[in-house]
Amino acid sequence: MLPNLSVVQYLKLAGVPRFSMARLQAALSQCSVEQLFAADANQLAAWQFSPPQISALLQPKQARIEQALTWLEQNDCHLLGCFDPRYPECLRNIQRPPLLLFVRGNPALLDKPQLAIVGSRHASVSGLNHAKRFAQQLAEQGITITSGMALGIDAAAHKGALLAKPDATIAVVATGLDRVYPKRHQALAHKISEQGAIVSEFWPGTAAKANHFPRRNRIISGLSLATLVVQAGLPSGSLLTANYAAEQGRDVFAMPGSIDDPLHAGCHHLIQQGAKLVTCPVDIIEELGVFSGQSALPLHAVEQNMQEQDLPYRQLLDNVAYETTTIDDLVLSTQLPVDAVLAQLTELEILGVVAVVPGGYVKLRRN
Repeated sequence: MLPNLSVVQYLKLAGVPRFSMARLQAALSQCSVEQLFAADANQLAAWQFSPPQISALLQPKQARIEQALTWLEQNDCHLLGCFDPRYPECLRNIQRPPLLLFVRGNPALLDKPQLAIVGSRHASVSGLNHAKRFAQQLAEQGITITSGMALGIDAAAHKGALLAKPDATIAVVATGLDRVYPKRHQALAHKISEQGAIVSEFWPGTAAKANHFPRRNRIISGLSLATLVVQAGLPSGSLLTANYAAEQGRDVFAMPGSIDDPLHAGCHHLIQQGAKLVTCPVDIIEELGVFSGQSALPLHAVEQNMQEQDLPYRQLLDNVAYETTTIDDLVLSTQLPVDAVLAQLTELEILGVVAVVPGGYVKLRRN
């Protein structure tokens, strides 16, 4: 049976330096919860508490605790201690799980089967489309999409999941939940928290700091059955998330790309290290074996719908690559006049088949 601690007791323990769930379990093997919080300095020292830990437990930062309690009074704001039955079991099983989690939204979502989708903040158009498409199709199959609400791939994954279902995504962030980082994601954060969940181990009022992001990344991977890296350079925070996933015994998937594109170098490195190469959502579904009672056939049907036989300007479209293709290359390969190439590209762009990028055009997969 798990120990029963109050919200205030969890907050007091969270203020103790270098104090983990394992350390709490060790302490509670020697005493009860009531005895722990009633103990004096001598007794705590006998239980192997260090002087800074004793000081923090006997003299907690009351103002910070009051700030957290005030935040918890708001609608849909929750605190999940490590022994709370709502605390996600998948996360509890990692090395050094967070002592507590602040949650805005639906805490029950944290125990759903999750896939982490992460990648570059400076992703290409094709990378953003892949992240969005994978997230949407996997969410339609009952998998909750977890990411870090950063610019680029993270945001695309959240948006794709929201297209499938309003409760299909979780954001793990590196700030207190009374803040949104980056600020331009205010609307996205609101949308996620309405029926999904935003999660942090950082107290309300905490600003983003560089050393917070690795801690956030271990939670992203720890909540998830597997991690998919869409685009990542070398080095990158996405690779750190993938490394955490591997250390936690979770599957790692990576999406390949051009060998000339530095945004794919991290994915290729992961594949060389044993990550599973994926090219469509079905690859992940079949590997994880996670379903919501639905067949995988709808995914195959979606893939089939991406065929281009019914699209106009096949000669031109066949020469637009999924990587940047210049106008000069298209004129040369099609032997069409420049004005004809530009006119056809404009129509294809309206159809959502190609997109303008710096240096030319790229072909897009169709949903």
